[in-house]
Amino acid sequence: MDLRTLRYFIAVVEAGSLSRAAGSLYVAQPALTAQIKKLEADLDARLLQRSHVGVTPTPAGLQLYEDARRLLSDAAAVRERIQRLPKGPEGSVTVALPFLLAALLMGPVLTTLKEQHPRIRVFVLDDLSLMVRKAMTDGRADIGLLVDTPHAEGLVCRPLATESIYFCGLDRSRQVRGLLRKARRAPPAKTREYFEIDFADAAAQPLVLQSRRFAIRRSVEDAALAHGLTLNVAHEHDSAGVIRSLSNCGAGFTFTPACAMVARPPEDPDWIAARVVRPGLDRSYTLATADRSLDEATAVVARVLVEQAHALVASGQWAAREAPPRAAAKGRR
Repeated sequence: MDLRTLRYFIAVVEAGSLSRAAGSLYVAQPALTAQIKKLEADLDARLLQRSHVGVTPTPAGLQLYEDARRLLSDAAAVRERIQRLPKGPEGSVTVALPFLLAALLMGPVLTTLKEQHPRIRVFVLDDLSLMVRKAMTDGRADIGLLVDTPHAEGLVCRPLATESIYFCGLDRSRQVRGLLRKARRAPPAKTREYFEIDFADAAAQPLVLQSRRFAIRRSVEDAALAHGLTLNVAHEHDSAGVIRSLSNCGAGFTFTPACAMVARPPEDPDWIAARVVRPGLDRSYTLATADRSLDEATAVVARVLVEQAHALVASGQWAAREAPPRAAAKGRR
């Protein structure tokens, strides 16, 4: 049995005539008759009682008529449910990115994907920048946001954005505030006040820093070495929570990327945040994907990541600069 044969049988019963049913179905009567006979043979039952005035269903035929109508109704309901399912790409995509950026970016990204592409499942690996790159090179992630890595072997890299590094902390003595100056250019983000501080002045303050395993610490130390400066490190811990707690209670100042500025403590007249200048400390992000053609789900997630990052920059929620568009660079093997 198939659904078409059942439709034919129902039409015959309801028309009461093979010829009338053939006309309504737009099939030849001999072909319709052959279908009914085959159905009777398959079920090993006589389904129609034939006479000179037409056909009537036998008890077996009446039972099949009732069951067939339910089957066809169920089939139509299945088709309707399937057609109502969301259309679009489907699959699982793993995104690796630094944990400081994840707090700012992944909320808007996951919300947008849930609304627009509910059949895509996203898994997030937020870790140190070094571990993000390792996740990509090991093949554990489909998309990675790499820090200060314009090229990577075996990966296709596209510049995403560049953000400034800020000098932050509680200045209870009000001595550091005298080293700040108003910015010479308009602030890239919506902040109450926008200040700058020379790197040499920042390096001389008691600092709360993470170890060299972290990209920000390496950037700060490299800048100090290049300019013959010594960092005044008061506390060194790997935990971002401990660093933030020490800084928030006034134990020292720290260097923070712009993406983490949204997590700064409540407004406090002694809290300072100033962009580091002379030299400026920047942190660049690169969107990296595997060196192969992307499936549709991965391509969609990559596009939404870029769109939401740029939207955060445009709205002032992320004090960063969009990277100028250019062709993707493929790392050599």
